[in-house]
Amino acid sequence: MPSIIIGLGNIGKKYRGTRHNLGFELLDLIAAQWNLKAKPGNGDFYLVEKECDGKIVRLVWPTTYMNNSGIAAEQVLQGYQLIPDDLLVVYDDLNLPLGRLRIRSEGSDGGHNGMADIIYHLGTEKIARLRLGIGPLPTGSDAVTFVLNPFTDNELEMKKKTLDKAGEALLYLLEFDIAKAMSKYNPAPDEAQ
Repeated sequence: MPSIIIGLGNIGKKYRGTRHNLGFELLDLIAAQWNLKAKPGNGDFYLVEKECDGKIVRLVWPTTYMNNSGIAAEQVLQGYQLIPDDLLVVYDDLNLPLGRLRIRSEGSDGGHNGMADIIYHLGTEKIARLRLGIGPLPTGSDAVTFVLNPFTDNELEMKKKTLDKAGEALLYLLEFDIAKAMSKYNPAPDEAQ
């Protein structure tokens, strides 16, 4: 079970509700379910702590902006004397369609700058992650502009469903393990058993 869950996003009002902040929004949702408020951590992040099955789980919101997320990841792991195996990173993924989730125990950054910085700072690709689909990129659109814009009105219902399902997946992962969570939540809805 991971003990550090880092949600990726950009701090500040102008980034609220953007596609790139889905990691932050998922952690906001879980913290609200736990009835806890984030507080400044000992580094470039905010955090929430909760005991789950006798183990402390920490939700972490980096304040470094997306492309420097590895700084906060490194600070958190060093501060609590943990290793990358104790970490789960939650972030948006342009390569997955809106509504799809993908849980993996390791892998490349997939072109995501926040994940790339975490891999760089921690020196390994063996980092568990929960990716939240925000794609596809509309034809002729610039990826940076697309991810830094808010969801359209007709996407909001699917965004809410995605966050609800991702919250359920995250809590399931904490209760069981990553392999069980992968088999339950990775298939497309029409493939699920």
